[in-house]
Order: sequence, then C-alpha cells, then structure tokens
Amino acid sequence: MCGICGIFFQDRDWRVKADVLAGMNERIVHRGPDDSGFFVEENVGLAMRRLSIIDVKTGHQPLANENQDVWIVYNGEIYNHAELRAGLEARGHRYRTRSDTETIVHLYEEYGHDCVRHLRGMFAFAIWDRRKRVLFAARDRLGIKPFYYRWDGRTFLFGSEIKTILAYPGVEAEFNRGTLAEYLAFGYITGTDTMFAGIRKLMPGHTLELTEQGEPRIERYWDLTTEVDQEPHPREHYVKTYRELLEGAVSSHLMSDVPVGVFLSGGLDSSAVAALTKKLRGDRIQTFAVGYGEEAFSELGYAREVAQHIQSEHHEVRLSREEFFESLPRLIWHEDEPIVWPSSVALYFVARLAREKVTVVLTGEGSDETLAGYTRYAWTLLNSRMDKAYRSFTPDALRRMVRRAIQAGPLGANLHRKLQHTFLVRDGNSWPSFYFDNFFSAFSASEQSELLTPQALAAAGDAYAGSMEAWERSRGDLLHRLLYTDINSYLIELLMKQDQMSMAASIESRVPFLDHELVEFTARIPAQYSTEGMAGKFILKQAVEDLLPKSIVYRKKMGFPTPWEYWLAGPQLDDLERLLLEPRSTERGLFRPEAVQRMFAEHRAKARDHGNRIWRLINLEIWQRVMIDSEPAEAAAAHLSSSKPVVLS
Repeated sequence: MCGICGIFFQDRDWRVKADVLAGMNERIVHRGPDDSGFFVEENVGLAMRRLSIIDVKTGHQPLANENQDVWIVYNGEIYNHAELRAGLEARGHRYRTRSDTETIVHLYEEYGHDCVRHLRGMFAFAIWDRRKRVLFAARDRLGIKPFYYRWDGRTFLFGSEIKTILAYPGVEAEFNRGTLAEYLAFGYITGTDTMFAGIRKLMPGHTLELTEQGEPRIERYWDLTTEVDQEPHPREHYVKTYRELLEGAVSSHLMSDVPVGVFLSGGLDSSAVAALTKKLRGDRIQTFAVGYGEEAFSELGYAREVAQHIQSEHHEVRLSREEFFESLPRLIWHEDEPIVWPSSVALYFVARLAREKVTVVLTGEGSDETLAGYTRYAWTLLNSRMDKAYRSFTPDALRRMVRRAIQAGPLGANLHRKLQHTFLVRDGNSWPSFYFDNFFSAFSASEQSELLTPQALAAAGDAYAGSMEAWERSRGDLLHRLLYTDINSYLIELLMKQDQMSMAASIESRVPFLDHELVEFTARIPAQYSTEGMAGKFILKQAVEDLLPKSIVYRKKMGFPTPWEYWLAGPQLDDLERLLLEPRSTERGLFRPEAVQRMFAEHRAKARDHGNRIWRLINLEIWQRVMIDSEPAEAAAAHLSSSKPVVLS
C-alpha cells in the first residue's frame, strides 16, 4: 500500500525538522508514487508515501481520530476492516473516510495495544498518541510487511526500508560484521539484527512502545502455537476445510478500488490462487509470468497452460543474462541487504510488467512453508529415520571416516552434491549440520573457517543462533517443528523479497496463503496427511483438483529455476572472480584470496559445484559497494557485465 517513516526524540525540547523528514520520505518514493503526507509536532514526525488502493480519494495519511489526538502512518491492508467498522461505529466512533487505516485508529482508541489482535491482514504501522505521549508500533503476525528502526538512547528512527533511516543526517551505513557468519550460511539474518550496525527490525507478531522516558518495550502478541489435532479427522475433513478457508482468504484479498492481477508461475500455488480468483470474480482476470531466454530454465509453458485453462488475459516477460546482471546492483539497493535468491531479480521484472496493467497482485507465497511443500521436509523425515538406524550399528570412528572420504574424495560435482544431503555426511547429533547446513548453508561453519581471514572470523558471530532459537522454541512432531522453524526464519526473508521487489516496481503483492486463520488451521493438520514419498502439499493438491489440470496439480516442483549455473559456465565466471579479487574487494579483509581462487578453480574444473557460494560472495561485495561505499548502482553494474556470449564447454 505504501511506505512509512518517522522520527521520535525522547527529549521533548528537541524539534523534528520537516525537511529532514521529507528527505527520509523521498528515499522510498517508489513505494508510493501517488501521494505523500506528513505530521510534524515538537519532537515527533510521521511521514508516508502512498500507493492508493483503498479509498483512493479520502484515504490520505497521516490520519487522525476525531479529536486529532491519535495519529497513524500505516503500510498494508486490513481485510476485515469493513466488519470491524460496523462494530466500532456501534460503539460511537465516527468515521470521516472509507479507509482501513481509520479502522486501526479507532481500534487503538477502543483497545489500546490489543488493537492488533483484531486485525486480519498485513500491516506495519506507527501511532503517535498525543494524550499519553506514546509512540506505538506493530507488525503483522507473519511478517508480510516490514518495519525497521534505529534507537540510540535519544532518537528513534523507523521506516519501511533501511534506506530511509540511512537518509537521516549523521547515520552512517556501517557493516554489522557480527552478522557475517549467518549471512554466509543462510544469505539472510534471522533475528532482530540487520547487516547494518545499529539498525534492527521489529519481528513479526510483535509490538513496540516508546515513551519520553525509558527504553523501547517490545512484546510478542502472536505465535503459531496451535496444537496438531490429537484425534485426527479423516483426510477429507482437512481437504474440505482448507479449501473453504483458502477460498475465503482469496476472496478477502481481492478487496481493492484499483485493478488486481495474479503472478502466475505455472506451479501449484500461484495456479491455485489464479483459479480461485477466476472462480470468485467470474470475469476475465489478468495473469503475469516471467521466464528466461534459456528455455530449460523457464516455466512459461506451464504458466500458459494454466492461463489457457482459466482463460485469463496473460502477459509474460523474458529476462536475459545481460538484464539480470545490469539490474542486480540496483535491486540490491532496493532490497537494502544482499539478495538471497537469484529469483528475486525475476520477481522484479514480472512486477514491473504487471504494473503496466494493475496496481495489486496476488501471489502464491507461503504454501510451501505451511503445507510441507519443499522436498527438504520429506527428505529430512526419511534422513532422520535412516540416520537413527545407521548410528545404531555403525561406530563413531567409522562414521567419521566415511564422512571424510565423501567430502574429500574425487567424486565429481554431481555425486558429491547428492551424497552431501544424506545421513552419510550429515551428523544426526548436530541439528545445524543435519538440517540447516544440508538445505540452507552456502558456507557451513567449518567452511567459513577456511574462507575467512582470522580477523573476520573472530567478529563474524554465530551462524546458527537465530535459526536455532526458532527450532528450540518449536514443539510437536518433527515435521511440524520443521514448519514452525521455517515460518519463523526462512519465510520472513521470503516475504521481505516479495515486498521489496514488488514495491520497487510500485506494485502491492498480497499473499492469501498466509491469512493467519488459514495458517493456524494448517498447523492442526496431522503430518501423515501432508507428505507422501518425497512430495508434499497433498491437502492443497486435493483441495484444488476440481480447478486445475492434474498435469499442473501433480507435476514435480521446479522451485522457480534460474540459469545461474548455466551463466557461470561461460566467461561471466571470469568477470566475477576478477571482481572478488580486486584490491578494493580484498582490502576489506573478509576473505582469504587463496580460498576464493581455489573455489573458482574447483568450480571451473567441475570438481565441485560452488554456484551458490559464488552468488553469496558476489552479492555481499556489490552490497558493500552500493550501500556501504555509496557507489552508484550503474557503476557497480559495469563490473558485472561481460560482453562475451555464454558458451557451454
């Protein structure tokens, strides 16, 4: 819907400068090109950029209550605002607009901090309560909308993106080296820290309160603690109920006063959303897909099949290697932190395509993490059973010997990669090794010790602390513990990608699979109904069988492939190696040059597949140039583009 930012001085004698606030707000103009607004009073300043979607004419922000003593800036959509409004009006609250924003204000008047418990949707907002002189902020339950902040004991700065905080005078962009280990392992930071020193994020399902005395008070108001049904219903009950809840979620997410479309990859999740959108609206809908010039890495054919089936008005864009690398530094600037997955670039291009036709899109994010859609879930269940049997009859010394032989042996990249995922290499007594290193880590902790300089290694932090915190908080059987952990770590970053890349194109993306009531229902589904063999999401598959061709419902998951490995087979690999070994890069003192050279040599010789590691290092270096060194994105892109064609050997 928009972007927000603000300033709060704890000293009431300090004054917020309107031009400083305007400069912060200008950094996120892409989030809301339709309108801007400001509230400045003494030591408080609130600002917003608006992408007009609900109540286009009168939904201007910042917005206040009847008495002008509660002010809000808000980013998101509240899908149950109309029903909430009826109850609030019955209690005497008077509305001046049709916007969902005003509903939050009146809920706050009525319930205080508990207003968030009544909201169904995606949101990040800040409220200035002039009566109590309190700044109150909140983020939605699953982290669909972002909220960053900086607090130095006197000044509180916040925003929808980190760059708006960096626009405040005197705030320097400094690399938080304590996040390096986690970044190298996962590509993202799981907890409240960011990769910028002093800048943090409010976690999903949390509120923050700050007064003119004391420290910020942060509290959790929601957690996915639903228990699996102890006496399971038949599978048909879960299929039927899930379909009803999903259809209701899609219906609510179609709320808009502007055109709405659907991102359509041709996978099950986006296809289900598109088919339900068509069913609910009845008329012809707009769908959007992205692929690559390299046909083997493109799902456009599947997207076209679904579009033809539901008779949508379908649009597609193809992304070239040159466009990918040329846009990468600019998109890192939009994301604020290094890009975790190459697919983020494609997401921006399909968002830019959609913006030509619509302002809002529905997407399929969130189904995999709530319904066990990734192969890693079924694989971990099997691996766990095999590991227990293996450890029961194999001595520790022999297991270590087998592990070392596989890791060091001349097996070739393909066989080595496959064995790396099995219990033969993974230590069942170490959860970071068994799950996180197995499916997430580009560089495990042991590999980082070979890559990093002694100084960088000493400051790099704990690679697994954030993810292990979520794992240790999880309860129930193994599958539900895996899902809970990913919802509280991996999914948050996935949603950040969705938000930043779509908002970079000034388009709002919505995720009906993450309606919190639907997510709470999925947590009750017994594990035996979720996976069969190495496949998952059987509840969803059966729930939408009547809407889609079986060839779409039951096809093997591709996971939005990117031709990254293909591109690395050509001269682009040489360009990337030169970039990482330039004096400017090595003088940062993070990586041992000989370790980087060895990695590229092994990849070039096909002895090891280091594609994911190369992606991780390249993104970190570009991020430092664009965000820490303030190098223009165009200059950074010049180091990435090879004029030579990609030729496979």
